[in-house]
Amino acid sequence: MKNFKGKVLFLDRSDINTDEIIPARYLTEVTKEALKPFLLEDLELDGFNQKSDIVENSVIITRDNFGCGSSREHAPWALEMNDINVVIAEGFARIFRQNMYNCGMLAISLKKNVIDQIFEKYSTKTTTVSVDLTKSIISIEADGKTEEIPFSISEFDKDLVKAGGWLNFADEKY
Repeated sequence: MKNFKGKVLFLDRSDINTDEIIPARYLTEVTKEALKPFLLEDLELDGFNQKSDIVENSVIITRDNFGCGSSREHAPWALEMNDINVVIAEGFARIFRQNMYNCGMLAISLKKNVIDQIFEKYSTKTTTVSVDLTKSIISIEADGKTEEIPFSISEFDKDLVKAGGWLNFADEKY
């Protein structure tokens, strides 16, 4: 199972699409590792610097409809190669979300008012998140204080994530 904790990169925008996550011009790369330097290269967001803001962050908290656009697995792969294994948002494009689980990564949906509160309380601070998949709890820590937020994903998707993704899950079960 992957690591589900780390510093948070806040991306305060809805509808971040797969072309912004990993631009299509890099889809000819033959390894996942080759995608690493291009994560979020085309994302236009005030105050965001692709070269410096991704480093040392392993959790993304964002707004609604993250991963919309094309159905490529390259978007989760680019996140994974940058050690970002958790994305928390109001919602996800269906195929992107399933690709995350299929890669053994977490796509956690929270209600809009909860995401709004998280941005309000933490987006200007150095914030760390850890996810307890077994208990379905997100722990958010900043300024020496910790807040716990419950979440839910299906048991099947939990099993995919615990196994490290679809291929490992299939190897174990079939």
